[in-house]
Amino acid sequence: MSLERRVTNIFDTPYMTYDLDGPVQKDMQLLNLSYNKDTGLGWYVIRMAPGAATIPHTHDSREEYLILEGDLIESDGTVLRKGDFVNYAPGTHHNSRTENGCLLIGLNRTEE
Repeated sequence: MSLERRVTNIFDTPYMTYDLDGPVQKDMQLLNLSYNKDTGLGWYVIRMAPGAATIPHTHDSREEYLILEGDLIESDGTVLRKGDFVNYAPGTHHNSRTENGCLLIGLNRTEE
């Protein structure tokens, strides 16, 4: 039996410039773990520099993410910190920003 496995270390693997919300955002970096741009589904890691902010966007699918390092401030003022897990339903409109920098792992998935 052949075992197919891919291991990615999120601290050692080079990140790419972030562009999931449209234009390139140079103060954010993306590590694509399994995210498919065509379907908008899969796993990713985002690293945000201090002061970075996402572009306001609406999710077609469920978005879930876990803050691994730093802080994240949601558009409604909710402050998220290391260890906070966030679950947004499809159709949710928001944006996020960070004051001190942030590292998060996220998943966009279907409702099934």
